[in-house]
Amino acid sequence: MKTHTASLAPVADPPPPSELVQQVKRAHRSFPSGVTVVTAQAAGQPVGLVVNAFSSVSMDPLLVLVCINSSTQSHASLCAARHLGISILSNAQSAVAATFAKSGGDKFQSIPWHAGEQGAPLLDGASATFEVEVVSRVEAGTHSVFFGRIVGVETSDVPPLVYSAGGFFDGGRLLAI
Repeated sequence: MKTHTASLAPVADPPPPSELVQQVKRAHRSFPSGVTVVTAQAAGQPVGLVVNAFSSVSMDPLLVLVCINSSTQSHASLCAARHLGISILSNAQSAVAATFAKSGGDKFQSIPWHAGEQGAPLLDGASATFEVEVVSRVEAGTHSVFFGRIVGVETSDVPPLVYSAGGFFDGGRLLAI
């Protein structure tokens, strides 16, 4: 007996209740995170945006991930790039975060940066920078999750910028408990 299966379009989940969405947003605001700028070269020009969804994945191999909203202007350029720059902003770079949080325009015009060995833009004055080779990308809801193998890293002793509850904080002034 021959079996035939038809391809069906995926059924979209119903939207979550607005009360649940608000509770989830509130819960996320209670989780402090570092502030990163993810960058790439696109047609010979640097592009980038601020993200807080960055994480270490593995030490063997050396992998990190970043999550990028698919609706951003930079998304297509980041998807096309083989190498990305990830700059962990320092406690003195809240204005840099504000610049890269805006859509459009030449964000690099007044921001000092340099190219990594593979050409990815890396921001000067950052607490740390990574240059990564994109090894995979997964579509997850409204975002793309980029997995990158670290091919270069720069560190400093400058404390990081921290984002929590809608505001920026000095990562060097955290209290030990």
